[in-house]
Amino acid sequence: MRIGIGYDSHRLQEGRKLIIGGVEIDYFKGLKGHSDADVLTHAIIDALLGAAGVGDIGTHFPDNDSRWKDISSLKLLSITAEKLFVLALRVHYVDAVVIAEVPKLAPYMNQIRTSIASTLGITEDRVNIKAKTNEGMGFVGREEGIAAQAVCLLCAKDNGST
Repeated sequence: MRIGIGYDSHRLQEGRKLIIGGVEIDYFKGLKGHSDADVLTHAIIDALLGAAGVGDIGTHFPDNDSRWKDISSLKLLSITAEKLFVLALRVHYVDAVVIAEVPKLAPYMNQIRTSIASTLGITEDRVNIKAKTNEGMGFVGREEGIAAQAVCLLCAKDNGST
């Protein structure tokens, strides 16, 4: 078994869609970034790559590579899952938290969980997503950005399991 941890944060800005866990959230601002800037998915990718011992999201999907410009982070997650498969590793569990003062994410949590589980090819009971505020403190509390943290557990594939 291997454990990984991931973190990501992005600034909020007008004129972009807000994507969290591959789900479009109804809000007047989105996250600034090279890809779709999905902080949750980026944190999960970092946790998975870390557990596999193969670097981080910037190593595999650098922001100076035009192939990743405006790409869906779910596509990056799918590519990451393929890398794990080649390394004979499977995702056993993902637990993550999105830290956002606004917007409220509760109405989207089931859809986000389904999106992440489906992309990783695992059942929804192996993905847990939470949303928290920062109680008005820091860049999140000032509504300047959104952050996410994730941990994951990887296991060696056995007998053809996925």
